[in-house]
Order: sequence, then structure tokens, then C-alpha cells
Amino acid sequence: MTTPLPQFDPLLHQPLRTQIAAFLAARGEATFSELKQALEATDGNLDSHMTKFIDAGYVKTRKQAAATGRAQTVFSLTPAGRKALAAYIAQLHALVALSEAAPATPKRLKPV
Repeated sequence: MTTPLPQFDPLLHQPLRTQIAAFLAARGEATFSELKQALEATDGNLDSHMTKFIDAGYVKTRKQAAATGRAQTVFSLTPAGRKALAAYIAQLHALVALSEAAPATPKRLKPV
């Protein structure tokens, strides 16, 4: 019997989105500019990923006044986003455990 491989959340299984979720989990919240600078993302790329997260219900937004007088968008993970990130991390741990449990040498097939 083979152990099934973990099924990763396709929304989080993209490097920049994984980084966004981890950054927001650690930080609590961040502005678009903070995310852009910390993750070295372009405006368009970051906007596209944030839209996917918002549409999925993983991220919420709020507006806050900035020193410049313009409103800034502040992003934070929703409870569903935190739960999805925790599940994703658990799946990564399961994958690591599977790789560590693998036999050191592959079994050779018998010649036919």
C-alpha cells in the first residue's frame, strides 16, 4: 500500500503567494507598498495575486489615511486564509516526512 501524496492548495502553491501569506501571517497586516518592497514584486504582479487572495476569501482589505493625504490599502489574512496557510504548511511537513521515510536505495525490478 502506498501513502498518498499531500494535495496542495493551488492558490497557495505558487511561490509569491506563499510568500505573501507568510509575510501577512507574521506581520498581521501590511500596505500594498510594504508588500511590494518586502517581496520585490511589481505593481501588476502583486495586484494580480492580491486579487486572487481577496476573491478566495483568504485576504481582507481596509483603507487607512496616509501622511500624503491619500488613502492606503492595508491587507491582512482572514481566518480562512490563516487556516489555509496552516493546512498548506502541514502538507509540506507531510511531504517532507514521506521523503524521509523513503528507502535509502530504490528497489530494483526483476528482469523479465
